[in-house]
Amino acid sequence: MTLLDLLQQTIQQDEANREQFLNMFQEKEIASKTTLLKEGEISNNMYFVKKGCLRMWFNNEGKDITFQFFFENQAVSSFESFLESKPSLFAMESMEPTTVVSLTKNSFDLLVSHYPELKNTFQDILIQRMGNYARLFLSRIKDNPQKRYQELLQDHPEILQRVAQHYIASYLGITPISLSRIRNRK
Repeated sequence: MTLLDLLQQTIQQDEANREQFLNMFQEKEIASKTTLLKEGEISNNMYFVKKGCLRMWFNNEGKDITFQFFFENQAVSSFESFLESKPSLFAMESMEPTTVVSLTKNSFDLLVSHYPELKNTFQDILIQRMGNYARLFLSRIKDNPQKRYQELLQDHPEILQRVAQHYIASYLGITPISLSRIRNRK
């Protein structure tokens, strides 16, 4: 069961507030290359990917650095910005035509205050995200590009199938030419 399913199921069981809370979720169709959040903006939305792919990235001295991709059934936001109303350290954009369900910060706060049991679910998502960041950080320090590519191939083949090579190279911390060489070594 996805987080969106869990939220909607919890709300469905609340006859008194069902309509009010279900109306908080807004489904949107987003074209490829649509920016949902700019670096430095405050994130006012959490997104649930129904179809498509989003990426998070930041600008490092004019260089676009991708550090995470999100696909179907994943929740995504600049959580630090979303939860603390601080400027986001990164941007978010669609990689392909994407359908998302959005939830505003105000709606999120209302849901969590009304359904405190959901707080544990959101904490689990944050812990999982922190684990992903830690693995990415350690991989960049200890693994060579070939090993990072092999792990990506093994753990996340959907990225290799759906994302343009230059974004994959950015994610792996290498140039597109280096990625092409690694792919041709097989």
